[in-house]
Amino acid sequence: MDKSGLTFGIYPLSAAGTPLGLAVGPEDNYEKIKLALQELRNETKMLVPRNYLIYTKEWEEKMLLKADRYLEAGLIGDLTIGCGDWTDKQEPEIELNNWLDFIRKVINRYGTQLASLQITNEPNLSFMEGSKPYILKALIEGVITAKREVWERNLPIKIGFGSVPESPAAVPSFWENLATAGNRTFIDSVDFVGHNFYVDVFEGQPMDLKEITVSVERTLRSIREKLISSGMPDTVSIRVTENGWPTGKNPVANVERTCDRQTEVLEAVIRTTYNLRQELNISHYVLFGLRDADSSKDDLFHQYGIMRDDYTPKPAYDTFRRLIYELGV
Repeated sequence: MDKSGLTFGIYPLSAAGTPLGLAVGPEDNYEKIKLALQELRNETKMLVPRNYLIYTKEWEEKMLLKADRYLEAGLIGDLTIGCGDWTDKQEPEIELNNWLDFIRKVINRYGTQLASLQITNEPNLSFMEGSKPYILKALIEGVITAKREVWERNLPIKIGFGSVPESPAAVPSFWENLATAGNRTFIDSVDFVGHNFYVDVFEGQPMDLKEITVSVERTLRSIREKLISSGMPDTVSIRVTENGWPTGKNPVANVERTCDRQTEVLEAVIRTTYNLRQELNISHYVLFGLRDADSSKDDLFHQYGIMRDDYTPKPAYDTFRRLIYELGV
């Protein structure tokens, strides 16, 4: 088996971020989560949980309590710190020192359990973090601060930042502005760039599997080109940090999204990512996510899981387990 396989990860909880807030449903069952992750990794493979904190000054203590819960449940492996309340259009300029202190606190409290820390989730998405005028400064200074902190503490934590593909919803000239605002210290501090993308999810009409494969390759090649254009060396790895395909109904075409189709799409996406991993230096594939937010709702954001909200598996659950065993490290 190829030892240069993908490191697989998964979002293990249920709440899903939307432009209007969170899609939620029945409470998470941490014991069932633990059992599912154990079964998926089969005690022989890596499957790293990926979770989120969202920083605002007002939410700081609430977020640290959330991280304590992640730690207690064994779900702290890869952590992303989002920046700012994207639903608050009147949010003032970030207090940079508080933001950087929060990053230091996270590393201080959870660093020995962290595999990686991603600073910002979707900083170039115009209606999420990218809506904040301070986001580039927060990203650059946050990455530098995080890297300095792990160096000083001699912790093997990889540091990165997030991104989404170019689209009408992306922040114009984000990568050019990052290249201008960044510096050598920033570039040297970046170990990876996480890329969130969803194929055949937001399109008006369903795509066939060949179109999906072409779209995945185009997306991954494009992010590598963007990194090169912004001065990042090819040693900076790409991580697919959010990818999934929800069941339910296509919100535009009103077409039913079946569980069998979820299996086919996820396998096509994962195999295409795997086949490009060496050429494009892709290290991780992270699935969004383990279970539905609310299986009774068939809208776009409530049925991303490979399990239903009662933790009964969909067909994609077994497919994902098989691919972890075949293609994972």
